[in-house]
Amino acid sequence: MKPVLQPLRFGPVYRNYVWGGERISAKYGRSGLPPVCAESWEIADRPDGMSIVSAGPLKGKTLHDLVAEMGESLLGRGRRDESFPLLIKIIDARECLSVQVHPDVAGAARHGGEAKTEMWYALDADPDARVFAGLKKGHTPEELLAAADNQTVQDLLQAVPVEKGSAVFIPGGRVHAIDAGCLLLEIQQNSNTTYRIYDWGRPRELHIEQAMKVICRDDDGDPRVDANDFQCEYFRFRKHGLSGEKKFRNDGRSFQILFVEEGPLRIAWDDGSDELFSGTSVLLPAALREWTISPAAGQGKMLQITLS
Repeated sequence: MKPVLQPLRFGPVYRNYVWGGERISAKYGRSGLPPVCAESWEIADRPDGMSIVSAGPLKGKTLHDLVAEMGESLLGRGRRDESFPLLIKIIDARECLSVQVHPDVAGAARHGGEAKTEMWYALDADPDARVFAGLKKGHTPEELLAAADNQTVQDLLQAVPVEKGSAVFIPGGRVHAIDAGCLLLEIQQNSNTTYRIYDWGRPRELHIEQAMKVICRDDDGDPRVDANDFQCEYFRFRKHGLSGEKKFRNDGRSFQILFVEEGPLRIAWDDGSDELFSGTSVLLPAALREWTISPAAGQGKMLQITLS
């Protein structure tokens, strides 16, 4: 397939989990969401939630189709992925999410499931908002399991304050939960393997046996990371404040995902341009080597995600 050298927009895939709210529609002026919307899958190549191009010459194509047809020109030089390697979500936690863990690569290889490392960037947060990430020093997964029985789990978890613009890293194996009042952009490996340990009294399935096999022990380090520029083995995250036109170049090793934190922004490339409003996600193929971004109202903020 001939490379398509323009940004790609997709229709969001919404999820109405019980802990969701109305913040995504309220903040970004979106319509067509379920009354309770927990997640917006912005860029996803999953059988249970597939991104479909919403405009332009590839309208109607699935992201999975594009991976197969465009290959390196979409993903990056030398990439042979069968599915898009990342999954990008907006998460609206009106209530606390379950205490859970995902396997890392080694854990998934030993015990099954898909490896999942993720990062959260706070798009908005209530006063005193927090997340839980890792066990407090000196506590073990076995103690966590016992605490689940007597409903004292949060006493063993590291509580991390969250405010707009902060970032938290959740590698595979780190026990975690998002507390109420957080609106997060989640960047993660393309995985949907979650093992619930405790769900705050909600009658949902738990996965204690699987979770205990993959929880990382002695995981009491500070999970907060630099929200301006953070890189792990699977992705790199950068934040750009914009006060005028800025030119970007891509060396072809990775696609670029852009999320407009504060807009509108105008993106321009060789033979076209587009206006991107706050809350918009776009995927730039790796073969698109140059583009410019400029804020339409004098100031703007953009988040940029690539492969490491």
